[in-house]
Amino acid sequence: MTFQNTREFAQSLDAQDELRKYRDEFHFPHVNGKQVIYFTGNSLGLQPKRTKSHVDEVMEDWAKLAVEGHFYSDKPWWDYQERFAVPLSEIVGAKPTEVGVMNTLTVNLHLLMVSFYNPTPHKYKIICEEKAFPSDQYALESQVKFHGLDLAEHLVEVAPREGEQLICEEDILAKIAELGDELALVMIGGVNYYTGQLFDMEKITKAGHAVGAIVGFDLAHAAGNVPLNLHDWDVDFAAWCSYKYLNSSPGGVSGMYVHERFANRPDLVRFAGWWGYDKSTRFLMEPGFVPMEGAEGWQLSNAPVTWSLFSMNYQQNMVLLADLKL
Repeated sequence: MTFQNTREFAQSLDAQDELRKYRDEFHFPHVNGKQVIYFTGNSLGLQPKRTKSHVDEVMEDWAKLAVEGHFYSDKPWWDYQERFAVPLSEIVGAKPTEVGVMNTLTVNLHLLMVSFYNPTPHKYKIICEEKAFPSDQYALESQVKFHGLDLAEHLVEVAPREGEQLICEEDILAKIAELGDELALVMIGGVNYYTGQLFDMEKITKAGHAVGAIVGFDLAHAAGNVPLNLHDWDVDFAAWCSYKYLNSSPGGVSGMYVHERFANRPDLVRFAGWWGYDKSTRFLMEPGFVPMEGAEGWQLSNAPVTWSLFSMNYQQNMVLLADLKL
């Protein structure tokens, strides 16, 4: 095929695209009476046309069943997050037990860092990229301050080299090795929100683990956008929003991942909530927190069901990703 810089050539490629049929699955806004070409899925995904019918189903169940809808609706509400975890785990390359569906992105980052950033006098530094997305930047800053530590000393940012726009991964790996035993946590955006740079998360994880650090990623601009294989890459934890490339509503429910090595670790410090309690005895409501195994042990509250339906259009994305052979 010889590339031609013409509208006609571009339109001919569009006509041959196997994915072009999925365009009709979404609502597109109109400006001045014309349907837009939408380039801001990195900020908010388009609404899938099937979303409204799903939400209407839940509203009908709520009207007819009230509290009994938790257990006797067509899709019982009380275990919604468990059903979401299965298709979502395929998108991020994890086991279903390693995935949780809850809260929003920054809330989940904080909850995860409660467990995975525990500085000691000898191991206390965090590495992140310069000008990280505010979800990461402010969360990391406040975590450092929460532990009574100094930002200048304890939060280390890796920047692009002078005159360059992208961060050299060699510089990240070198900084990890340089900090060595002092490094407690690596927390980087898997895809940079501004430049679109995709980091080699497997390589960064191996480097962090080599010096005994915990490695986590913000996947807000990666989930549903690029191939992910979190379990096999041995990533310790991750969190992401669903309203970008997973096409959910504004402020949609977040997803989070915790590697199975932490699945049965009740000794891990965490901020606990009722819905993270062992499911088999949850309704006995006894004192003393007993976490569920896996990522669900970090849950705080029951799933916001209609919000979740609006947010988790994962089946649509599974079809798209399968067609792309990602």
